[in-house]
Amino acid sequence: MIRLLAVASLLGLAVGGVGFALADDIAAKVTSDIPDYVDEAAPAGINHVYAGPWEFFVGGGVAAFDCNGDRKPDLFMAGGTNPAELYENDSPTGGALKFHKVDLKGIDPADLKNVIGAYPIDIDNDGHMDLVVLRVGGDLILKGDGNCQFTKMNDAWAFDGGKDWTTAFAAIFEAGAKFPTLAVGNYVDRQAPGSPWGTCSDNYLMRPGPGDSPNYANPTTLSPSYCSLSMLFTDWNHSGTPSLRVANDRQYYRGGEEQMWRVEPGKTPTLYTAADGWQHLSIWGMGIAEADLNGTGYPEYVITSMGDTKLQQLDPEAQNGDELRPTYKDIALQVGAAAQRPYQGTDYRPSTGWQSQFADVNNDGLLDLFIAKGNVEGMPEFAAYDPDNLLLGTWDGKFVEVGGQAGIASDKRGRGAAVVDLNMDGALDLVVINRNAPASIFRNLGAKTAWGHEPLGNWLEIELEEPGVNRNAVGALISVKIGNRTMTRTIEVGGGDASGQAGFVHFGLGTAERAEIRIKWPDGDRSSTYKAFANNFVRIDRTKPTAGYWLPPSPGE
Repeated sequence: MIRLLAVASLLGLAVGGVGFALADDIAAKVTSDIPDYVDEAAPAGINHVYAGPWEFFVGGGVAAFDCNGDRKPDLFMAGGTNPAELYENDSPTGGALKFHKVDLKGIDPADLKNVIGAYPIDIDNDGHMDLVVLRVGGDLILKGDGNCQFTKMNDAWAFDGGKDWTTAFAAIFEAGAKFPTLAVGNYVDRQAPGSPWGTCSDNYLMRPGPGDSPNYANPTTLSPSYCSLSMLFTDWNHSGTPSLRVANDRQYYRGGEEQMWRVEPGKTPTLYTAADGWQHLSIWGMGIAEADLNGTGYPEYVITSMGDTKLQQLDPEAQNGDELRPTYKDIALQVGAAAQRPYQGTDYRPSTGWQSQFADVNNDGLLDLFIAKGNVEGMPEFAAYDPDNLLLGTWDGKFVEVGGQAGIASDKRGRGAAVVDLNMDGALDLVVINRNAPASIFRNLGAKTAWGHEPLGNWLEIELEEPGVNRNAVGALISVKIGNRTMTRTIEVGGGDASGQAGFVHFGLGTAERAEIRIKWPDGDRSSTYKAFANNFVRIDRTKPTAGYWLPPSPGE
């Protein structure tokens, strides 16, 4: 038994029904508040289930975005063989969550079936969020009207939704383009001989054609393709031209790997190879997310998988003269982010990770990591009870698991998710789509105390606007400085597990009462410094010399 406990300690296993990293040990390592979450899905009016046969073992995404102009995040949820549903946000500021289902009158009900996930982006620059909807057999572009209604634009914008099993998406505005470039990632080719083994469908890069309206008639094939489950445009080397990272599922191919494509305006995309410094990595790549965790200016990447999560950091040896090479080392075990097994319960088998997202859930100024977990279906080699992870960042650069203490350790099988402020109180809530079970909508109540709850640290939420093209400044880098620390976020469309979000970008400030904000706009220009007081929603319009505040309605308004 002593030998077993020693091994369990090294692996972070659960022993005797209690996580071996005992609650007292965890509390001693956490240096800031642990948020208290409560699932309010049912009382909030949301009873949504993602379900279906094997094509829907993956996916299960959610798009969190404002569809009606009130700046509160509304939710479009994939349903698999159940209809996808849109829920409009009626939550009072700082109060209990409340939603109502929207009747999507202009959309054929058949188009709302077989949905894997969705990503919000303003494609036509009209100021209203559109939706790219990923499906099994025919993706959609839905144009938003600003009143939570949509029009299918596949024909009008020459977007061929195809017949593939689409599981990944990302978008970026390339230099000089009027409309965004779209990257579409596909999974198993179900029609090929021998399917599913070795039969991954091709991925595509869709650049807009000339003209005054979006036109995606001439896609470029990204081959080889290895059953992608997540994509992300990322300026990994500060070149100003983002590359496309692709997380691939090794389950269905031999010799494949994780990928990164050079995507330079006007040129055919090319893969980074070993000659460039790219290292072969073959995993069950699922959700991908990026963040600059150590303030170097270069992002780290988390990639979920079956078994251990990877957390990649640019290798110090990546600099080769004047050239920066895409060579990464895995630091997940070193910083406590591997999340390779359930942190509580008695199921010692490896975990299965899906959505990954960095966010500051306790407003202490440090990024935390959420990972949605859940067995693919009934895989006996992997844990059946596999609760979602909430890994709090600590001041020594490591992560500590607090999912059980935070109240999110359910027995549902998580898939896509969004870490987002639903009731506009500065505390990040949590939406999780579950397979064959109702979605979870966790409200962040603040720090739990013996007397109830206390507010978490201070915060800012920031929204950007540009005139004309790329109104929401996709690709912009937001820097927030408090004292001698600078935190950054990049406005992105992509990553996660078939799940995207748009709107205010959240920063925790800890005890700081004011902050300085600078923007690196997508074209590379840098703004002057904007000064802001804590606990405010800040709107930065590129055409205006000063930032403005947006005030959410008071409860009852």
